[in-house]
Amino acid sequence: MSDEPDFGFDAPAYKPEAALLQLKRSLRELGLTERGDGCEQRGRRIVEWRVDGATLVVRLVRKPATTSAQWDAQTLKNAADQRQWLAEVKKRLERWRRDDD
Repeated sequence: MSDEPDFGFDAPAYKPEAALLQLKRSLRELGLTERGDGCEQRGRRIVEWRVDGATLVVRLVRKPATTSAQWDAQTLKNAADQRQWLAEVKKRLERWRRDDD
């Protein structure tokens, strides 16, 4: 049993298609360019996504590279997962910008 109170209502159902639209908008605001099923920064693939049933599967590159990039994959099942993942994207982008300077 969960330790969190439910206050008598359920969280809204996660709609991955609608969530993907919001995610794309947020990624564009971070300066990424949408290309097909992902986003790029300066011609390098940074993020990839796909809808898988009631979830959104996302991949984030560990470090931008032109060849053989390593990826971290995550399945987003709710809005909290999505916010947490987007915060990680922001952290990595900032770290990469500092490393480039």
